[in-house]
Amino acid sequence: MKDHPNWIVYGSETASAVSSRGVYHLPIEKYDKHPSLQLTGYDVIAPPWANIPDVEFDAQEKSPNLLGEFVWTGFDYLGEPTPYFNGRGNNDADWPARSSYFGIVDLAGFPKDRFYLYQSHWTLQPMVHLLPHWNWAGMEGKPIPVMCYTNAEEVELFLNGKSLGRKKRFSEPVELPVGPNVSADRKFLSKYRLMWQVPYAPGELKAVAYQGGTRVATTEIKTAGVPARVVLTPDRAAIAADGDDLSFVTVRVEDKDGNICPLADNLVKFAIDGPGKIAGVDNGNAATVEPFQADYRKAFNGLALVIVRGERGKAGSVKITATGQGLRAGETTVTTK
Repeated sequence: MKDHPNWIVYGSETASAVSSRGVYHLPIEKYDKHPSLQLTGYDVIAPPWANIPDVEFDAQEKSPNLLGEFVWTGFDYLGEPTPYFNGRGNNDADWPARSSYFGIVDLAGFPKDRFYLYQSHWTLQPMVHLLPHWNWAGMEGKPIPVMCYTNAEEVELFLNGKSLGRKKRFSEPVELPVGPNVSADRKFLSKYRLMWQVPYAPGELKAVAYQGGTRVATTEIKTAGVPARVVLTPDRAAIAADGDDLSFVTVRVEDKDGNICPLADNLVKFAIDGPGKIAGVDNGNAATVEPFQADYRKAFNGLALVIVRGERGKAGSVKITATGQGLRAGETTVTTK
């Protein structure tokens, strides 16, 4: 761009950060691989040839001729399980990592935390997002790094109703153990995140976002109890009875009070009654070889997915039931027309 100041360019394959939905490794650090075959959701990991979103945001703001970016990638996809099977370390231990970790959303379509980092940079709709989850049994009194992604001017954080103070966006850069093509001992100062060190106590973590002194968005995370029930939510309650149309049904493992259980991995079994079939199942786990065509799926960090297809020419009501050992069954209905 220095040689061609009048050119208008765009980024066709930017960032390429890697993470797993709902996974948080402490301390926050950059590493090549993790023995769990999952990658931290704190959004600090990128391959040597890639960057985290913050680095791209900073570079784009310094490049007025840049039209925008297409991130690699929107969705996780089968294959290229970077950084696993990269020729470094014991690659035999990398099995069964078998899908990418690049996605802003996981293989099942569930948003990772990085989804909200991009949202905070791109959307005009007021928003605020907190991470990590708030189930840290055994860590009582120890500091947990809490990150906040927002597009508001200021955020106040509360733990069990007590204010932990306000922070202004862009005013306190967060030091991250990453940067453009650097090793783990280098740092990048990100102005796109807010962060608190919060001594862990179970209960409720709440963020309140303010714009011009007015509250514009809130979010909260609660410590969940033991898994107690399955809750099913279809993205579409009515589909065409053409044998092709689909309803994507989110499967949540919740405690008795309706809080998602962020560490739950319960096996959930599905049954269909009516003119429909199971087209597929998933949970967003990049390191599993569970079948996509089945009537069961383990939850991954509290979530799974069952996809329902209507039968061609058969209109009616399709009842989907989900059961799991020790869990209250969940039910929902999709109508085929």
